[in-house]
Amino acid sequence: MKHVNSRSRTVAWLGAALLLGLASTPGLAANSGPSSKSDNKPAPAPAEYVGADTCKTCHEEVYKQFETTPHYKTLLDTRGGPAHQGCEGCHGPGAAHVNGGGDPTKIFAFKGVGARTISNRCLECHSKDQARANFRRSAHENSAVACTDCHSPHHPKSEGGQYLLVKSQPELCYGCHQEMRSQFMRPFHHRIQEGLLVCNDCHNEHGSFLPKSLRWSANQDQVCFKCHTDKQGPFVYEHVPVKTEGCTICHFPHGSSNPHMLKRAQVNQLCLECHTLWKQGGSTLSPGPVGPAHNQAQKYQACTMCHTQIHGSNTSAVFFR
Repeated sequence: MKHVNSRSRTVAWLGAALLLGLASTPGLAANSGPSSKSDNKPAPAPAEYVGADTCKTCHEEVYKQFETTPHYKTLLDTRGGPAHQGCEGCHGPGAAHVNGGGDPTKIFAFKGVGARTISNRCLECHSKDQARANFRRSAHENSAVACTDCHSPHHPKSEGGQYLLVKSQPELCYGCHQEMRSQFMRPFHHRIQEGLLVCNDCHNEHGSFLPKSLRWSANQDQVCFKCHTDKQGPFVYEHVPVKTEGCTICHFPHGSSNPHMLKRAQVNQLCLECHTLWKQGGSTLSPGPVGPAHNQAQKYQACTMCHTQIHGSNTSAVFFR
C-alpha cells in the first residue's frame, strides 16, 4: 500500500512540473491570458536581396563588364545563398537601396571606406584558400593597402583581365616598389622586363610566413629552386650556406651589375667574406671556414675556376667536380 502511495505522489509531482513548464512557454502563456508588450515584439526582418537582374536595370554598363569577370559565376553557385551571389555578394542586400530610389547610403559602396574594411569584405569569400589565408598579417595589410588598390572587380586593365588587376605586372608593383624597376634594368637580371617572369612567381603578395613575402617551392624549400632545380640537391657534400642562409648570401635576387647576379665583381672577394685565411705564420686567426692557402693574384681570383660545383657536389668535398 505504501509503495502505491509513493508512486502516486511521484506521478503528481511530475504532473505539476509539466504544467509549470507549459505555463512558462511563451506561446502557451500568451494564449492563457493577457501578455506584456515585450512578448509581442516582432522578430527582426531578414536582410532583403533583390538579385542581380534588378541591379542590371540601372547599372547596365557595369553589369555587362561584370558578366566577363570570374565573379559572374557566383550566380550559378547557390550553396552560400544570395549573400554570396552576384552584385549583392559584395555590396550587401539591395532592397533598401532600390526602395530608396537608388540612395547610395542604403548599400555598401567601396568608395570612401578604409582599406581594412574593404579587405575584410573581400576576405569573406577569398580567405578560404591557402594563398590568401595569411593576408591579415601581410605587409600589404599592415601598410593599409586595400584589395581594390590592386584589383578592379568591374574594370580590370591587366592582359586578359587576369586576376582583375588594375594594371599588368610588373607595372602594377612598380607603382609602390619603384626601387625594383632600377634593379631589373641592370645588365644581369631576372627577366621580369622581358615578360618571362612576374613578381608573384617569387612573392606571395597576399602574405607569407617568410621574409619579403616569399613563396615556397613545391617541396617547401627556397623559392629559387622552383626554377634552379639543379642547385637544390640534396648533395653528398653540401655547401652549407646554400641551405642555412639562402641564395641571397651571394646573389642579388632582382638584378646586378655582376655576372650571375653576384654581390661582388670579383669572385674571390665574395668567397673571402666567409673563407678568411685559416693560418698565417703558423698562428690560428679565426675558427671560420678554411681560407685559400694559394696565390690570390689575378690569375686565381675566380675561385669557381677550380671549385666548379660550388652549390654542392656528390663526389668532391671541396666542390672540384
